Amino acid sequence: MSAEAEEVAHDTVEAAVRAQLAKAFGGVRGIIEAAIPTIAFTVSWITTEDLKLSLIVSISLAVLLLVVRIVQRSTPQFVINSLIGIAIGAFFASRTGDAKDYFLPGILYNAGYMVAMLISIVTRWPVVGFLIGSVTGDPTGWHKDPGIVRLCTRLTWLLMLPCAVRVAVQGPVYLFGGGDEAVAALGVAKIAMGWPLQVAALAAMLWLLGRGRTPIKPPVAPA
Repeated sequence: MSAEAEEVAHDTVEAAVRAQLAKAFGGVRGIIEAAIPTIAFTVSWITTEDLKLSLIVSISLAVLLLVVRIVQRSTPQFVINSLIGIAIGAFFASRTGDAKDYFLPGILYNAGYMVAMLISIVTRWPVVGFLIGSVTGDPTGWHKDPGIVRLCTRLTWLLMLPCAVRVAVQGPVYLFGGGDEAVAALGVAKIAMGWPLQVAALAAMLWLLGRGRTPIKPPVAPA
């Protein structure tokens, strides 16, 4: 669908953001596909304490999920994203020999996103605003309307919250935990604070979006 067609379909900011959020999340299947390799790695490590085997099991399952997507001719985007994250985690863990390093890239990823979103809020260029730009074809036009900026700022806070919670919980476990207990705790935390937390944030965003009808086009200034 072209930008013009999307703009016609979504005449309010709320409708446009809802549509873009739906594209950004993989639905129930995406949630399951993201969780399976992490569950496999955690269970394998706890039962065998064999890092190489655990990495092989995790990566193999991710590749299998990708093959299924390709065979079914459905979008592989979410599986590929998961596979990249798993591969980076496997690289870290295999280099150090410490199983908990499998989870380090995810912690750093969330910390980076949290900082980037916080900067966007402080500078009054909230990242959610660029979802509006992707619909209208004007990446920065939304910034002319203070009402849209305020709405996108609130939405960006909600989007940032899961990242902040993950870093606050998983960071200390990674830094100060050791042995099987740390690996198990990080595995459980990653699953529990992964898609479930993201879905909770999405639900809060949709609730906020459902309360208003902000015109998608900024008002034209009088001549």
